[in-house]
Amino acid sequence: MWATTQVFRMNPIRRREAVENLNDVVAEEGELPGVDVFICTADPYKEPPLGVVNTALSVMAYDYPRDRLAVYVSDDGGSALTLFAFVEAAKFAARWLPFCERNRVVERNPAVYFGSNRGHPVDGEVEEIKVYTMYESMKHKVEHVVEAGKVDDQFIDGPKEQEAFGKWSDKFTKHNHPTFIQVLLDSKNDKDVDGHVMPNLIYVSREKSSTSQHHFKAGALNVLLRVSATMTNQPIVLTLDCDMYSNDPATPRRAMCYLCDPKLGPENSAFVQFPQKYHGINENDIYAGEFQRLFQAMPMGADGLCGPHHVGTGCFFRRRAFFGSPSSPVAPEIPEVGPDHVVGGSVRSGSVLELAHRVAECGYENQTSWGSKIGYRYGSLVEDYYTGYRLHCEGWKSVFCCPQRPAFLGDAPISLADMLNQQKRWDIGLLEVAFSRFSTLTYGVRSSAGFLMGFGYCQNAFWPSWSIPVIVYSFLPQLALLNGLHIFPKATEPWFWLYPFLFLGAYAQDMLDFLLVGGTFQRWWSDQRIWLLRGLTCHLFAAVEYFLKYFLGIAAGFNVTSKVIDEEQSKRYDRGTFEFGVHSPMFVPPTAAALISLLALVQGLAAQAMSRGGGGWRDAPLLQLFVAGFGVVNGWPIYEAVGWRSDGGRMPVRTVVVAVALAWGCYVAAGFVLK
Repeated sequence: MWATTQVFRMNPIRRREAVENLNDVVAEEGELPGVDVFICTADPYKEPPLGVVNTALSVMAYDYPRDRLAVYVSDDGGSALTLFAFVEAAKFAARWLPFCERNRVVERNPAVYFGSNRGHPVDGEVEEIKVYTMYESMKHKVEHVVEAGKVDDQFIDGPKEQEAFGKWSDKFTKHNHPTFIQVLLDSKNDKDVDGHVMPNLIYVSREKSSTSQHHFKAGALNVLLRVSATMTNQPIVLTLDCDMYSNDPATPRRAMCYLCDPKLGPENSAFVQFPQKYHGINENDIYAGEFQRLFQAMPMGADGLCGPHHVGTGCFFRRRAFFGSPSSPVAPEIPEVGPDHVVGGSVRSGSVLELAHRVAECGYENQTSWGSKIGYRYGSLVEDYYTGYRLHCEGWKSVFCCPQRPAFLGDAPISLADMLNQQKRWDIGLLEVAFSRFSTLTYGVRSSAGFLMGFGYCQNAFWPSWSIPVIVYSFLPQLALLNGLHIFPKATEPWFWLYPFLFLGAYAQDMLDFLLVGGTFQRWWSDQRIWLLRGLTCHLFAAVEYFLKYFLGIAAGFNVTSKVIDEEQSKRYDRGTFEFGVHSPMFVPPTAAALISLLALVQGLAAQAMSRGGGGWRDAPLLQLFVAGFGVVNGWPIYEAVGWRSDGGRMPVRTVVVAVALAWGCYVAAGFVLK
């Protein structure tokens, strides 16, 4: 694993783009490539529709020709609540988009704009007051409908909306419902309040059946690829998470600086990846939600090879890249879903909608190349990593674009359980890649990506393997110390100094990497603590779940990470207090390790203090005492949660009891094995 890390230190690249020079490459603005934006959501209660709407509005308001923008919203939950939110958003957009353009608004997420001091309508400007009032009205309606769990007749305006919502039946469920596609805005017909064209806005809920395989988010994205091909078929595709809103209206132009640059070889450049960045992270980033290595340090290093990994959101794809290698294109089953298809009619025409519904059926992909040679690739819960990896193996390149102003901002989990469950899902998906026939270790290093790039992909694919050394160092030295056994050299032995050298060298290099991409010392400390915690929790449990699936056929599911914010949790998070709160099996190993480390440190120091031998500290188990002490320092949030906290985020009694039993069992077992 150390060797795979060095790959990203060989040739890091920091790019800067000059947006003002884009017109030198693209002679007229009308020649800018069109962009289809894909936004995926799946549950209106875990992913509040108002947040999804704000994300869509932020990209609809891009500083980009509106007739070359189409926003597709995939609602895998098939919820009338989400559709209602977007019906209201389409009305609000007619005033929001021209307001942003006239006033050169930078924060084009209305919630962010009106949430800032500058955004409150206190300056008396009539237009801003009108827009603010309209947004609050939309917000009230959407929140009321979500709270009620249904769309009441009082909120349905006109026969068209009545017809749309009339298609919903009480028999529809999240896992069983027909295809539903609703064109909310048509760039050829709909205008804003100033008479300018609006971007296309299209709601898509693919057919779902409990008897069919749907491939989670990858399947939803492939449906959007096909549906968009039949309706607009723009050459560029932007994929976004529903909570990852645009923070810079110039972002598509920044992406085009690379996608339209002839020096970068448009014929083999697949995508431009922007880093994932988050708002609302507390001062010390206690859960290491920034992922500085994954989203900044590693992509810069990979950019010197084939390019950065795809990380799921904030990525501008060339549509052609989903259809075979640069030199060997793969034709789809019908030409209408291919990248060269020219859409003839309006997005509201009957023939276009009929075809769009057909390609969104759950049985459409049967006996086709979708998911294997075409589109997003199936076979892993981390469809983003796997798809980007497969594209690189086919010979495609990518570019990392990291502007000073973040292009996108999203929500990071503020609950420890949510964070660990999210990363456990990632770990399972990574293991699915690592042990597939397209393994990075066997297939990747021999592919068109090259040995170094394939080897670098192993860093992520075998990420869960870090649980092995972390578990060993969290238990073995401490248990040996409790049983009076020395497993490291004494201070008087030459090999003693190798261990401090390796520890200090590795940590110093890691800290330097972290600081060079804009981190702080305190956030680095939080990052290394969470790295250790992952080894005892999500990495371990993901490995267990994966091998249960492999040997016993127990499949892992896809759980949507909740975007709903609990007020009390949020306050504790802002204070930098860890959130345990609910019982989780993943809290048991780190709690047991923390208890054993504390006991080992206390007993080791007491034994040394009472020792009357002549060797003194020179013969003391210094390295084991240090490891135990390091575990105690990193386990301090656990001691707080177990010992003296009384708030709702303290460690549940059930978890403490199970952890004490595990710690006692480890101590007893070690007594038999080590003596």
